[in-house]
Amino acid sequence: MKCFSRTGMATLYWALGALAAVVVVAGSAAAATPSVQESKLLAAGFKVLVATTKVQQDWVRGLAPGKIRPVQRTGKKYFIYPDASKTQVYVGGPAEYDAYRKLHPEEQSTVQDSAAKASAYRGKQDAKMRAATAHDLSDPFLGVTWADLGW
Repeated sequence: MKCFSRTGMATLYWALGALAAVVVVAGSAAAATPSVQESKLLAAGFKVLVATTKVQQDWVRGLAPGKIRPVQRTGKKYFIYPDASKTQVYVGGPAEYDAYRKLHPEEQSTVQDSAAKASAYRGKQDAKMRAATAHDLSDPFLGVTWADLGW
């Protein structure tokens, strides 16, 4: 009987420890998201687009909060900042984004960092694909032997 109570207490302590870790991680993640002030975006020339349909509202809520992100639409580059609480986005072109960066150089690294990470990932992926292609071209049977063909 004592063994069961120890196991139950250990499980309870483990569950409380896991819950505490989740709370700490969630709190630090919420504190780490940078906040861009909407008034600064409006001063730089960004326009406000309000999400009116359910699909648009879901899309705005799905965007990463606290970040200005680049998007392309009809061949043109735009920069958007979502405001999920008001279900709206702030939209600006390259000129507005440059004006914002000149006013606030401390916040400009978010888009540049994400572009650098994407470029590094694509470079690694490209190198691996080239190596795999070279391996495939060097082996005409692609690793298949006569035994695999059933002969």
